Amino acid sequence: MRVPNEQSAAERSLWLAELADALEQAQKLTWRLGAAEGRTAAMELYGQLESVRAEVQSLRLRRTALPTPKIDPKWIDLLPWQQSDDTEHSA
Repeated sequence: MRVPNEQSAAERSLWLAELADALEQAQKLTWRLGAAEGRTAAMELYGQLESVRAEVQSLRLRRTALPTPKIDPKWIDLLPWQQSDDTEHSA
């Protein structure tokens, strides 16, 4: 599957979900092929798949995080603690 250079967040999210599913299936197959029995090559492959799966999960979480809202500088002067400090000094 090819990842386009420019794509919507929804397309990227779907692609990462499909990739995560494929990695999970590969891990299950690797487990059946011998990781559960202690075969070294299968255990190494299972570990590598787990590492890639964790990286994909990290990408999925990073892309779904909400962007930090930008605060207009004019509102910074109206913060509640600043208002209460100003009123205390004037009283």
